[in-house]
Amino acid sequence: MQAAYINNGKLVLAELPEPVPGPGQALLRPVLAGICNTDLELLAGYYGFCGVPGHEFVAVVEAAPERPELVGSLVTADINVGCGTCPRCRDGDSRHCPSRRTIGIRDWSGALAERLLAPLAKLHAIPEGLSSEAAVFAEPLAAALEIGQQVHITAGQRVLVLGDGKLGLLVALGLRPSAPSLLLAGRHAAKLAIASAQGVATHLVPAGGEEDLPERLGRFDLVVEATGRPPGLDLALKLARPEGVVVAKTTSHEPSTLDLARLVVDEITLLGSRCGDLALALHYLANGWVDPRPLIEAVYPFAEVQAAFAHARRPGACKVLVDFS
Repeated sequence: MQAAYINNGKLVLAELPEPVPGPGQALLRPVLAGICNTDLELLAGYYGFCGVPGHEFVAVVEAAPERPELVGSLVTADINVGCGTCPRCRDGDSRHCPSRRTIGIRDWSGALAERLLAPLAKLHAIPEGLSSEAAVFAEPLAAALEIGQQVHITAGQRVLVLGDGKLGLLVALGLRPSAPSLLLAGRHAAKLAIASAQGVATHLVPAGGEEDLPERLGRFDLVVEATGRPPGLDLALKLARPEGVVVAKTTSHEPSTLDLARLVVDEITLLGSRCGDLALALHYLANGWVDPRPLIEAVYPFAEVQAAFAHARRPGACKVLVDFS
């Protein structure tokens, strides 16, 4: 089978053996896959990655020896695969298993291939009537909604989402129902317009205008940092009120520099946030509470996956999808 393969900072189309499902596994045929910033970071050297990327996907079950009734079903999958025996896994938290594998990211081949394997226990059926173009956002939307599972957000709080990239947009759209005063700040008018069309208040940050944002916008109870850039987290600290909360979403292979004195003196809570609950994300999508489809900027056939990555790397690019049909 053909697969997109990253090695030494290069992406090539490689011929690989077709995977065979083992115990507790299903063989999936991708239908649609998304390229996210994590995939671009993997290409740039994050985790020292070598292999097949792709963790946002919708696929058809082609084989499931232990669950033959699933064959033909349209699914997506949780990407964190724990060992199953450590204390974290026994408590139901495979996301933080110390020896976890992660589909398309760490020690498990991803969805940018003609076939992939996934654990049966990690599969989620795509709700009837939900388009693949919306369902392919389930994984990043779950990550966006995870903030609301970690932090108690009340209607009276001032909430700022910093960064209008793909994840920042999904965070703003996902948290808007529980945070009426939510504000999305970013540098791209066209992307802010996507959120504005779904009822999100926005603020356009002019070039070089980050430094005086606290003076212009004030301080916030909750700041979600989703800039995708190393300086973003320090800016988020400046925008949080004393005893406020900053949620960090950016994953970058470059280090960030923080004003730890501000963190300590203002007694700010700094919280990391990664993956979320796919069932919750699919519930939001199926009910139409979030419509991510306006984020789609381009769709490339799988044979042009290298061009798809080049497009996704353009500054300010929104969601780029890979179509296997």
